Amino acid sequence: MRKIFFDKDVSLTALKKKIIGVIGYGNQGRAQALNIRESGLQVIVGNRKDKYFKEAQQDGFSVLNISQVTQKADILIIGIPDEIQEQVYKKHIQPHIHSGQVLDFASSYGFRFKCIQPPKNVDVVMMSPRAMGITVRENFVLGKGVPAFIAVGQDFSGKAKSIALALAKSVGCTRVGVLECTFENESDVNLFGEQALWPILHQAILMSYEVLVEQGVPPELAAFELYASGEAGDIFRQMATEGMFRQMRHHSPTSQYGSLSRYETLPAQELKKRMQRVLKGIRSGNFAKEWAREQANRYSFLKKLRQKGLRHPINQTEKRLRPLTP
Repeated sequence: MRKIFFDKDVSLTALKKKIIGVIGYGNQGRAQALNIRESGLQVIVGNRKDKYFKEAQQDGFSVLNISQVTQKADILIIGIPDEIQEQVYKKHIQPHIHSGQVLDFASSYGFRFKCIQPPKNVDVVMMSPRAMGITVRENFVLGKGVPAFIAVGQDFSGKAKSIALALAKSVGCTRVGVLECTFENESDVNLFGEQALWPILHQAILMSYEVLVEQGVPPELAAFELYASGEAGDIFRQMATEGMFRQMRHHSPTSQYGSLSRYETLPAQELKKRMQRVLKGIRSGNFAKEWAREQANRYSFLKKLRQKGLRHPINQTEKRLRPLTP
């Protein structure tokens, strides 16, 4: 059983007197920069001159270009999206890395799939909050936190784990709990959720909507009941806090019997085989190669997929339901 690290288990000592450079002031970057600063540590921001550069200045940070921050910082938090990390790293970060620095990734993708290959004389860690940046920030302000994963990819200093845990504490994650894993673990579960679990849920909702509407149920009622009311989100929240099956006590006996009895009749082995193929494609690096090709093709297939989704009749139903949604 893996140990869960909490505030009492972690010290900020490893970050004291260090300059922490946050690369990218978007979703995760802003949240982490603000939280770390409010934990009493020194933070600078590296960003190209766009709206995020201006926002960081408005938030009171010293904002420099990425190359300058790389030269100045002891610890670099890589908060830019996966698909541009390699390009930004090679052009703005790699030429300026110096021995003893720490590279901290908000997700494992770039390092795990060798888009980024740091020199051997630096520490490489991952501190990955398991929530969107806005939630990371809001919870911190309220005195709460979100859970996180930490991992060590390279331990040049011998202190990499302590640094990763200290970063987690400075962002507020040890208030809830932090799990240690590997870079491979994080990308496995993250990509697996995106490519195995969520496609099944997405398709199940759309297919349910189509069956109900085809059989005469008003579209608005179908969409509202399936997800638009927000009840599905409440159920997921109860799963997180109470457990997948224990939360069912909040449902009627009719609901419990219907869900559990029909759950048993689903084609579980077929779904499991599909999920196994997805995981194999992730671990082999085939998905990473496919995604690289898609980026090189200027996201042509992704654009087609988005357009196809927006043509589905459910979009018009959602527009009519907007005044009723939470």
